[in-house]
Amino acid sequence: MTETLKIVIPMAGWGTRMRPHTWSKPKPLVSVAGKTSLEHVMDMFKTLPDPENVEYIFILGPYLGEMQVPSFIKENYPQLKAHYVVQHEMKGQSHALALSREFLRGPMIVCFSDTLMETDFSFLGKEASDGVAWVMPVPDPRRFGVAEVNNEGWVTRFIEKPQSLDNNLVVVGCYYFKSSEKLLAAIDEQMERGIMLKGEYFLTDTITVMIEHGAKVRTNEISTWLDTGTIEATLDTNKVLLEKIGSQVGKFKGSNVEIVEPVAIHESAEISNSKIGPYASIGANCKIENSQIAESIIEANCEIKDAALNRSLIGRQATVKGRSDGPVMKLNISDTSSVVL
Repeated sequence: MTETLKIVIPMAGWGTRMRPHTWSKPKPLVSVAGKTSLEHVMDMFKTLPDPENVEYIFILGPYLGEMQVPSFIKENYPQLKAHYVVQHEMKGQSHALALSREFLRGPMIVCFSDTLMETDFSFLGKEASDGVAWVMPVPDPRRFGVAEVNNEGWVTRFIEKPQSLDNNLVVVGCYYFKSSEKLLAAIDEQMERGIMLKGEYFLTDTITVMIEHGAKVRTNEISTWLDTGTIEATLDTNKVLLEKIGSQVGKFKGSNVEIVEPVAIHESAEISNSKIGPYASIGANCKIENSQIAESIIEANCEIKDAALNRSLIGRQATVKGRSDGPVMKLNISDTSSVVL
């Protein structure tokens, strides 16, 4: 692949299913298994055939996204060739890509920011088809979109929330296109024809337009697909990632700490008289005392004292002060919140 590959990561949605955390930060900057969701997405692209010859286009929401994501990228990926586009009106995925027109030429990948999967992108160096849609078979596809494939292995169309269980190849939110120009032409036609659902232009409809004009699009099947789109899904993903990656425990300051692996504990954390794990992620500069934390995510700069937490997501700079004889709590609290029992 000699042309520069463009990777588009749309993340402009309001993140309503991740409230209250998305009142103060965009959804991709919520932590899971020791990193932000966005960092996990970026890790997926390490297997690209030519990772140095890549430009990223981040499609951001107004206010939180446009304020926080560029500075996060600059701080954590200072060498990255990055462009930023703000989607002020939530008119769908294809609309977001159309806004990125000035940066799109040649081959491209679209990967949504809450799609975490295990895949190897190295095959793209020799990919001959016009497009690739990543899919995963699931037992019940009825709440997803699926790809319909013919006997030759080419996608014929996409079906949103199918009624039948016969086709279980669910599209996971990652796509490759050999030609950005052909994708943009299909988006223009999609908008001219008014092909939309509930006021939004969907990318699967764009690809269907491309197929109508003769594009050859195939599927690439994966076996691991994780979601960070809701609180419960994020906690489940935290568990799976810690299981796969294994414990990541820095040399934190601690005394009388019982660790039940797997866990992620930042080296700047301070923990005393506590039990951490299993499946707990503890962020930077957290102070935890006389507590038990399992299957939970504690973001940076939190203070937890005399509390037993399970299946909890605690935002940055939050404080939880319980009672030594108190019950196990399941909390979902935002940045700078305080819970005192």
